[in-house]
Amino acid sequence: MSCTTFNLGGGSLKFCSINKGSQIKNHLRFFNGFVPNGRCNLVSYSAISFSVGSFSFNSLPPQDFQFHNRSCFSSHVINCSTFNSEASISSNKANDERVIVLVIGGGGREHALCYALQRSPSCDAVFCAPGNAGISSSGNATCIPELDINDSAAVISFCRKWNVGLVVIGPEAPLVAGLANDLLKAGIATFGPSSEAAALEGSKNFMKSLCDKYGIPTAMYQSFTDPSAAKQYIQEQGTPIVIKADGLAAGKGVIVATTLEEAYEAVDAMLVKGAFGPAGGRVIVEEYLEGEEASFFALVDGENAIPLESAQDHKRVGDGDTGPNTGGMGAYSPAPIITKELQSIIMESIILPTVKGMSEEGCRFVGVLFAGLMIEKKSGLPKLIEYNVRFGDPECQVLMVRLESDLAKVLLATCRGELSGVSLDWSPGSSMVVVMASKGYPGAYEKGTIIRNVEEAELVAPSVKVFHAGTSFDPEGNFIAVGGRVLGVAAKGKNIEEARDRAYRAVEEICWSGGFYRKDIGWRALEKQFSLKE
Repeated sequence: MSCTTFNLGGGSLKFCSINKGSQIKNHLRFFNGFVPNGRCNLVSYSAISFSVGSFSFNSLPPQDFQFHNRSCFSSHVINCSTFNSEASISSNKANDERVIVLVIGGGGREHALCYALQRSPSCDAVFCAPGNAGISSSGNATCIPELDINDSAAVISFCRKWNVGLVVIGPEAPLVAGLANDLLKAGIATFGPSSEAAALEGSKNFMKSLCDKYGIPTAMYQSFTDPSAAKQYIQEQGTPIVIKADGLAAGKGVIVATTLEEAYEAVDAMLVKGAFGPAGGRVIVEEYLEGEEASFFALVDGENAIPLESAQDHKRVGDGDTGPNTGGMGAYSPAPIITKELQSIIMESIILPTVKGMSEEGCRFVGVLFAGLMIEKKSGLPKLIEYNVRFGDPECQVLMVRLESDLAKVLLATCRGELSGVSLDWSPGSSMVVVMASKGYPGAYEKGTIIRNVEEAELVAPSVKVFHAGTSFDPEGNFIAVGGRVLGVAAKGKNIEEARDRAYRAVEEICWSGGFYRKDIGWRALEKQFSLKE
């Protein structure tokens, strides 16, 4: 084995080489943005050690442990033409604060966040735990599959070891479990609410009670733990009616019953048979609201709130919004139904009273509020259906491809209570994402089916990006499906029609016999666009 050391002013970079030519491609990506285009012509190596400032690596990281984006070396530019050449360094120190970010989670939402953070000028590097195969191979983040995100001490230790300056928690479960509480106690800036504030999503009964107390418009409801009492109430109210599990049920704890029999079955499934475990130990029975659903997002720093762009998803599994509810089969942004006037109404009647109410209840909310709304047909006014305390999926994907602001800087401002006066920049036009899911979803589905041509799909147009939600690698290095919702194929366009065309062209490039997708994502927006033309 031979080693070559480069002196980097504030540190050093050492290559120790042996004959491992087959691994060169993956390992070169470890220095993406540090060694431009991998032009160091590394013949072979198996171990790397280097240190810059407080960072030090003593051995080659695992194969999927890859620094991407600017990494901690963004203040230097390295030019080298051969393995034995000397590094030429030029310093380009930025005045603005720079940060290393850890994203918690491993789905399509987290991939989209990593994608946006990687493009943030103030972000030096992005880690994602546990991440997934697609996030790792895309180069949007360094995935840390071995980090147990349910172990707060392990997450804190990792943050301290790698000088992580911001943690962004994607899924709801770690929030409800109190990961943000523990990180904040350790002095680590964290985007995401405390476990107390996360009850807005973790308990629908809590959310409904808050609405009652602070006059936030929502559907009429009652909560029950006794199945007989719930059925009596359902009989009095009639159908259609909505039955919801009180706790977290992975997006599947909501039943829209069109007959009394369906409603009774839903009550029995939750309260008698325990279909959702403790999450279904209490049910919310609420009135069915007729209208159009919309997703509304706002960043909240505890006192202030600013709206994000609007988005709308498709919950039902089948074309024409038919079949059972899912976590979301596609989305688009902006949502034509959310006009500027309606945005103001939503902020004044729903978001800001919620922020004030949470503060007065002693659990200040810091993070993103995702309001599931119904724009009532009879009044044209919004009512709150539910709150999520994290970015929605797949809505996050259509928002992140349109975001032009520095996401890392904005999220830090949120954590520090400095949102007042912050504004966000968005690309013009529209974006759309089409979810590709495993056949059988949202029911039982097969795992391990091979997916091909993902990279080819991204070549359909410069605006196409494929986000991975449930992928892994097989022994031959092929992408395989390991989840229900597996890919989110996103695209931008000058309008919703162009975004839709590009997204579906990209979907058609992907070869996956084990998957399916809806063919009518965006139909409501297209319908409005065509009606305006007429």
